[in-house]
Amino acid sequence: MSIDKSMNVLIVDDYKTMLRIIRNLLKQIEFNNVEEASDGAEALSKLRTGTYGLVISDWNMAPMTGLQLLQEVRADAKLKGTPFIMITAESKTENVVAAKQAGVSNYIVKPFNAETLKEKIEKVLGHA
Repeated sequence: MSIDKSMNVLIVDDYKTMLRIIRNLLKQIEFNNVEEASDGAEALSKLRTGTYGLVISDWNMAPMTGLQLLQEVRADAKLKGTPFIMITAESKTENVVAAKQAGVSNYIVKPFNAETLKEKIEKVLGHA
């Protein structure tokens, strides 16, 4: 199955610089339809009104964390099948386990590059 690189990708991070970095990495691997949300609540609102083929979210955000966003997405009948990649600076085992239990599709530990992002997206969506 080939990856539809024209799909809408939602990136979620409360740090504007990180949003820019992720957007640039996605552009390097030819994903150009990228929307941003600066917190989990905004992301959830966009997910419920739009159509996204992939969510890439930071873990550490306020007021709604990436984990809470993931739990909301998985609890929503319309959204529960949306591929979800979590990004975090923490590689603690309990975080990975919590994300897996909540239904995360994949996990990326900062710092990362375009190649790592591409590999994780391919694992989640199938090969390009």
